[in-house]
Amino acid sequence: MTPGSSVHDSDYDRVAATPLTCLSGVGDKVAEKLAARGLLTLQDLWFHLPRQYEDRTELVPIRLLRPGLPSQVEGVVEAVERSYRGRPMLKVAIGDDSQATLVLRFFHFRGTQVAQFAVGTRIRAYGTPRAGQIGLEIVHPSYRVLGTGVEPGLSESLDPIYPAIDGVGPAVLRKLIGQALQRLPDGASMELLPADVFAGEPLCARLPSLREALMILHRPPQGSDVPALLAGTHPAQRRLAIEELLAHHLSLRRQRIAMQSHGAPQLRKARLLDALRERLPFALTGAQARVLAEIRDDLAKPVPMLRLVQGDVGSGKTVVAAMAALLAVEEGKQAALMAPTELLAEQHLANLRGWLEPLGVRVVWLAGKVTGKARDAVLADIAGGAAQVVVGTHALMQEGVVFRDLALAIVDEQHRFGVHQRLALRDKGSSGDSVPHQLVMTATPIPRTLAMAAYADLDVSAIDELPPGRTPVQTVVLSAERRPELIERIRAACREGRQAYWVCTLIDDSDEVVAQAAQTTFELLTQQMPELRIALVHGRLKAAEKQKTMAAFKAGEVQLLVATTVIEVGVDVPNASLMIIENAERLGLAQLHQLRGRVGRGSAASSCVLLYQSPLSRMARQRLETMRETNDGFVIAEKDLALRGPGELLGTRQTGLAAFRIADLGRDAALLPTVQRIGEALLRASPDLAERLTLRWIGGAVRYASA
Repeated sequence: MTPGSSVHDSDYDRVAATPLTCLSGVGDKVAEKLAARGLLTLQDLWFHLPRQYEDRTELVPIRLLRPGLPSQVEGVVEAVERSYRGRPMLKVAIGDDSQATLVLRFFHFRGTQVAQFAVGTRIRAYGTPRAGQIGLEIVHPSYRVLGTGVEPGLSESLDPIYPAIDGVGPAVLRKLIGQALQRLPDGASMELLPADVFAGEPLCARLPSLREALMILHRPPQGSDVPALLAGTHPAQRRLAIEELLAHHLSLRRQRIAMQSHGAPQLRKARLLDALRERLPFALTGAQARVLAEIRDDLAKPVPMLRLVQGDVGSGKTVVAAMAALLAVEEGKQAALMAPTELLAEQHLANLRGWLEPLGVRVVWLAGKVTGKARDAVLADIAGGAAQVVVGTHALMQEGVVFRDLALAIVDEQHRFGVHQRLALRDKGSSGDSVPHQLVMTATPIPRTLAMAAYADLDVSAIDELPPGRTPVQTVVLSAERRPELIERIRAACREGRQAYWVCTLIDDSDEVVAQAAQTTFELLTQQMPELRIALVHGRLKAAEKQKTMAAFKAGEVQLLVATTVIEVGVDVPNASLMIIENAERLGLAQLHQLRGRVGRGSAASSCVLLYQSPLSRMARQRLETMRETNDGFVIAEKDLALRGPGELLGTRQTGLAAFRIADLGRDAALLPTVQRIGEALLRASPDLAERLTLRWIGGAVRYASA
């Protein structure tokens, strides 16, 4: 029987959709707790895969334990110590025949537990050793007391550790999954992919069937390749990762096909666009001209554009967006630009008004702080069409905002918005069978492999060239002890008529984190440099105060701006040539790169100083080293993906990609071209299979997988 054929479909679907209440031990309360985690059917439990494995198939002599390497030991209790100074603590020292001692440390314990650890009692414990005050210790190991009955044998296979579920203990969950696995249908009925789908794909050679892969992952047999399982590169994991990536790819491609079945206004007149191009005091770079041409091609078609424009900080995305907006305006229609913060939205507003109003185009502003009669007037202009270009924050998506004829929706820093919000803006322009064109912009470059998976429903353009005259920013990494040197550096920059930023990662001092708070730093710097005009801006200030301070800095009235990371996006002060980032080790690469992009915007040589607190973690050291080595946002994005995975780059908590059960976009990037080829072939030959595969892995979240 060919896998993927329909003979078995009803069998599989019927069993897969069986509610979990069919399992012994699942009453209404347990079912409710499982449902809160999205586990409703047998299929949900089959695909609730272990997040890691514990190897309890052997005992490791205490003397051979290695820090950071999870291990199982057996020993006799040699000493017990309870302490109530500060937080309660229980320390149990055990020794074995290797003549070495290990400390088991507990912060949460009961009196009955303490009684178990009588000196001379034999204990078997599992956990990850780390360096303690007197040799190695394991904090909160899992353990059992031996000698109280039948001695337990060693495990014959790796023990799966499942993602935790509130109110359902690990032992109960393992038991339920065991019951669910007993009901797995036969291998042929589980396969959705035709037998020949992997043919000719080298990365898919010798992969197990779906049923085999699930059984291996839930119950890895003895002799399994443990390092491969722990690294997520085992053939069983690869088999499931390919199918899951394929489901996500198909979901996004089908959304694109569905979107492009709608009509969209054709925007072809370019008189205003040409007029703006002539008036600009600068020529477009080659990359800007190329991306603008791609957008114009899209907008001239009667189907909606879905294009992502990536460009590094300062590459000139906004002027390209302004030209796209003019194409809508000239056809008598409207364009909207939505940004995630008022600061960034106001920056766009200033630029668009400067470029478009001399051409007779009406640009209006809508944000949360526009209230009362002013708000009513703006809403009336938007509904009547007098407002040709509307700039704002998420306020644009509120119920009372009605466009007369929205033809182009532009979303900046799209990863900052939730998916529902982006769909809401697009839906503002839907009428009949027509929807607006969508232009999505980001200054957080996304690695090509990641864009293939995350934005399979979008065409991706890159403005990968900086305007001429922009000088690369020199980046220096300094220990926090060298802060005094920076005072002189700031004085020197300000003497030359330049301005500087000093960025802190907290507003108030905190005992929890070793970080200089912005408030304290502002007070200290004001004392140390009384001759300078210094100001403070942070997220807790009222919007009006924040805007006033930023305006003063931009106008040159403030020489040194002490700020939190609120200045990460949208602040354009060409005269600022020095950026100091305190506790740089606490920030991710993308955020560091965004902050650094606030300087180097003029022609003066600019510097960014990354101040760090010792000791540095390995990842923090790699991040700071990357910042010192390159100014290229695309290179930094690739490195960020390698260091941290895709979550931070995409804001995946909002996009639906966080729901990957086994695939990892960083680790599995090499599979993506294969997934694309298989996906396009399946969409052509078996659209019904594409539907079923998507439902298996993504379920009802399809509409929000990406927007």
